[in-house]
Amino acid sequence: MKQLEYAFMAKLAIHIKEQLRKGVKKPYKTIIDVSFGDPHKAGVKPLTFARQVIAACTYPKLMNSDKLPLDAKQRAQWLLDRCPGQSVGSYTATAGIPETVHKISAFITRRDGGAPSDPKNIFITAGSQWALMNILNVLVNKQASPRTGVLTPAPGHDKAVLSIVGMGGETIPYYLTEEQGWALQVEELQRALDSAQGVCKPVALYVINPGNPAGHVQSRKSIQEVIRFVSEKRLFLLADEVYQDCVQGENTEFVSYKRVLNEMGPPFSETVELASFHSVSKSVMGECGLRCGYVELVNVDPAVMKHIFTLFSKGSCSPVLGQIALDVMINPPQPGDPSYTLYNQETQHIRDMLIQNAKRVYEVVNSLPGLSCQPVDGGAFAFPRVFLPPKAIKKAKDLGMEPDTFYSVRLLEEAGVFVRPGCGYKQKKDTYHIRFCIMTPRDMMDELLGRLTSFHRKFMMDFA
Repeated sequence: MKQLEYAFMAKLAIHIKEQLRKGVKKPYKTIIDVSFGDPHKAGVKPLTFARQVIAACTYPKLMNSDKLPLDAKQRAQWLLDRCPGQSVGSYTATAGIPETVHKISAFITRRDGGAPSDPKNIFITAGSQWALMNILNVLVNKQASPRTGVLTPAPGHDKAVLSIVGMGGETIPYYLTEEQGWALQVEELQRALDSAQGVCKPVALYVINPGNPAGHVQSRKSIQEVIRFVSEKRLFLLADEVYQDCVQGENTEFVSYKRVLNEMGPPFSETVELASFHSVSKSVMGECGLRCGYVELVNVDPAVMKHIFTLFSKGSCSPVLGQIALDVMINPPQPGDPSYTLYNQETQHIRDMLIQNAKRVYEVVNSLPGLSCQPVDGGAFAFPRVFLPPKAIKKAKDLGMEPDTFYSVRLLEEAGVFVRPGCGYKQKKDTYHIRFCIMTPRDMMDELLGRLTSFHRKFMMDFA
């Protein structure tokens, strides 16, 4: 039902755009679409070096041009030499270009303070969600009785929940603590686990760090507690870490589950089964349309690894242009390279934009009566709570809508701002939220917040 409501909003947005194109007068001239985490769609510029390498790989004659820097040409040639027939139109190895897989392994080791990473445990995939679905396909037994259960965060990524349910599994929501910046509490994990008794058999815990949609970043202590919990309960740990590049909170840093697991030492580092996901879509690179990411598996039984490899092989290889972007992401230009200065300027600009947008959202939203937003320490989304008046809730129910869907539809119709209602993310009962992407140019964010402010004040007065 909630997915149908979002589909209705998407159709409404298309209808409004068509009206605007035909000259129908509205209080706004354009729709600001922040319903998805698609930075390029929002106007964030692609990274020059990545596009130069991709362009040269697609049309190798560009390497004879003086318009590309030397390191872009060299990287493109290096990658083409590793594509069969020196063409991006050919299949690569199922797990990805072998040398790029080794680069990912080296990247993980650098990121994680020297923690060993075996290339044989890394698979390049057609996006992180594709990899997650295939791992879930191994964990979820469709014929099992009772059904297989997976602990999932609430609020959390809706596609993961749909995948589990679609495979015949059961989602076991554990609620993040909004009042504490959407913190993950082990006590809540235990409550969720207890609630599954007699309903399903829990086999895995899914975590999103940095959070989507909540925007929290787990501390090292929090991660340690989660690792101890899954170790004690014998749960497979699924760590969605695709927003690891996007950390904007003061005194906040991303620490991977793999790193903390390695630091904890035996028995944890030798027994806890872990799958960690990353993507070119949700990094600072923001190449959503190229559909590429990777998964690293840790402490997984060799027989299970063989089965996973067989599942991944059914899809041949991930898109080669995506693999090229991934190669750039995990091994960008270094100091002294011709492209380093520009690459560093562009990535820093995006990070500064995220920091400024997160601060601005926090300040503006919390200044409005009836809205409350936790700090967006990481990720690409704000998830403010909307304290809807009773009259608005009644009106929504009379129309057969979830209350925050009603608010979001009115926001789209009256202010031209397209957000997603919180009801699609498993929020606590009788709480209402909206989710919107903050990885947008600053002028767009200022316009969005201006429209939201005007709309919200009028909405609250209309239903006072």
